Formats: sequence, structure tokens, C-alpha cells
Amino acid sequence: MIKNPKVLYGVERFFKEEIFKRYQKKRAALLCNQASVDYKFTPVFILFKEYFKKYFKFIFSPQHGLFSEKQANMIGSEDEIEPFTQTPVVSLYGPRLKPEDEHLDEIDVVFVDLQEVGCRVYTYIWSLYLLMEACQKKGKKLIVLDRPNPIGSQIEGPLLEPSYRSFVGMDILPMRHGLTIGELAILFKNRNFPHLDLEIVKMKGYKRRFLYPEIGRSWIFPSPNIPTWDTALVYPGQVLLEGTNLSEGRGTISPFLIFGAPYLKLERLTSLFQNIFKLERDGFILRPVAFEPVFDKWKEKRCYGFQIHVFDYHKFKPVKTTLLILKVIKENYEEFEFIEGPYEFEVRKKPIEILIGNSQILKWLEGDKEIDLDFYLYYNLKNYLEEIESCKLYKSNG
Repeated sequence: MIKNPKVLYGVERFFKEEIFKRYQKKRAALLCNQASVDYKFTPVFILFKEYFKKYFKFIFSPQHGLFSEKQANMIGSEDEIEPFTQTPVVSLYGPRLKPEDEHLDEIDVVFVDLQEVGCRVYTYIWSLYLLMEACQKKGKKLIVLDRPNPIGSQIEGPLLEPSYRSFVGMDILPMRHGLTIGELAILFKNRNFPHLDLEIVKMKGYKRRFLYPEIGRSWIFPSPNIPTWDTALVYPGQVLLEGTNLSEGRGTISPFLIFGAPYLKLERLTSLFQNIFKLERDGFILRPVAFEPVFDKWKEKRCYGFQIHVFDYHKFKPVKTTLLILKVIKENYEEFEFIEGPYEFEVRKKPIEILIGNSQILKWLEGDKEIDLDFYLYYNLKNYLEEIESCKLYKSNG
């Protein structure tokens, strides 16, 4: 437990500064999960029940369920009753992806307190997006209790192209978007929901440049396969492996940090990767490993692959790293495949297509086109960088 936290999260300011009193007699709902706790590790839904009492009507839960117990890709969670407060839980992943009118008819204000991971394909931000859409339609106020972007303000493309919109990309973002969830809400409102009554409860003491370890708090897994902060750091790249027949480490104790397949040859790949990646320049090394997943791809089969060890968090570029890894494996192994869907409710396009979301990168990865990879990952983000200036709530330094 932290007596004097370096950064006060939005939810902590909400109660400590008695902002909640403005809404205490309003019928309230809360989008959260088990990672939504204060610095005393008290679940936020318990705080809402304590302060709002009979006016606390619903908990909305995102993908993986309220307790982050469900695995990925269309494994839904059901509506239930939360056991500590006896509050009804309305699942927003499974029976529905956004609240129904009857839910919003019973409340006046919706709060959002979710820890996301700074990546465009992490579905929690799209649950927020659909909730904003529903609240605008029904004239309901929405309040985001802001939390850190755990992988900081660095930005990495590619930008999503509109033709690849899906539940892992409902609006145009780069893969590593560089915003907090509160800042994302402002961006979504500016673009799509001009009539939404939106309020952000900012953090106090937070700087945009912070990576999660600098905040000084224990990491609580927001979903079952993001068990550590360094998993979140590699995720914007390694999540692309979900569109391939490579194991991304699900079914092991190191999801996304390790990858591989039975058909890979470690000695050959080690040599190839050593020619591409340099620790001094790229900030990481790839360590050869063998592993056997207990579920998911290649279940109970010995896989040969690598673990990513990051030494310089600011030099490490997760998306570029994984794209180069995939390019090398695709060019050297006939067994490598891009798998078929359905994936996150998309049935027409392949998973890799909606994950990457950019036609030029896809053509490059297929070997159909030579491109300047850095252009699509960094240099063409000028318009996005200009647009988000008006959304920023925090300074980088001081």
C-alpha cells in the first residue's frame, strides 16, 4: 500500500477532493474491471457502492469479464451479480458490445475507470468508444476517471486505414497511440460525438513522459495475458502474432514476451536476427528459448523461439520490431501462415489485416511491395500529432 502516491489517479481525486458530491444523488453506472483499484488496492466498484449507495445501479464490464478471467477472441462474459456489492454486472463483451437503451434509461451518468495499455487494438478503448456513442444518443453524461498510459507518450504507426475498421480499430489511430484513456475520450468526442456531455477527471502529478515503473505502483493485470508491465510494452508489436500460426506465448507464463513455433530453427534464426537487431541501437535482445503452451496455438507441442528482453525502454520500438521479425520468418519458412478468422467479430478480413490495418504494410509483409517502413510507422503521423495537441491534458516535463 502506498501512503503518499506520486501520482493521484482520476478516481482518487474524485473521492479525495469530494468531486463525487456533485453526482452523489445521480443514478450511476461504472465501466471497470478488477484492475480498477485505488492506491489502497480497494476495487473502485466497492468505492462507488460506498459513496453512491442505492444510486449505484450497474457495473459495465469490458472484454475478459469483470475479474479479467476470460481468455481472448470472442470468449464472452455473461451478465452477473458482483459478489461484494451485489451490484448487477452488464457485460459489454459477449451478449452485446454496448449498453442497450434499457440500461441507460435507468441511469443519469456513466463513469469509466479502466486501465488500458496504450495500443490501438486493445478493445477496452473501443468499449469506451461505443459507450460514448450510446451516451450521446441517450443524452447521458459520461465521466472518465483518468489513468496512466503505461507505455508512455511515444507514438508508433501504422495509422489505421478506414477500410480496416473493426472492433480492434473503430477510429483512426496509430498502433501505439501515446494518449491516456481520458485524452482518447476527448479525441473521440472531437471527431465523432460533438453533442456528448463529457467530463475528464484528470490525474495529479502525472507527466506524459512517464512509463509505468516511474509512477511507483504495483502492476495489476488488466487482462489475463498482460501479467506484467513489460508485457504491455511489447504488446503493440507482439499482438500481431495473433494473426499468424506463430505462438505469441499464450498458454505460458510469459505471453507476448516469448514467441515461436515447432517449425522454427533456432540456430538459423538467431543468426538472421543478429544481422538485423543491435542492442545499442534497438534497446533489446532476443534470447533463444523452447516452450510448450498448455493452451491456444501449438498446445502441448514443443515450440522453438525467442524471448524479448528490453533494456532501453525508450529506444525499443515494439511495432517495428515485430514487423521485422515476421518478415524474416515469412521469407524463410514455408510453414509460416497468416491464419483465417473470425477474429474479434470480423469474418471477412483476415486477423492480420485488421490488426495491422494498413494496406501498404500488408503488401510489404506479403513481399508484394518495397516501402520505407519508417515512413509508415513514424514520418507520416504529422496530422495525427497536430490533431492530438488539443487533446493533451498533461505536460511532458515539469
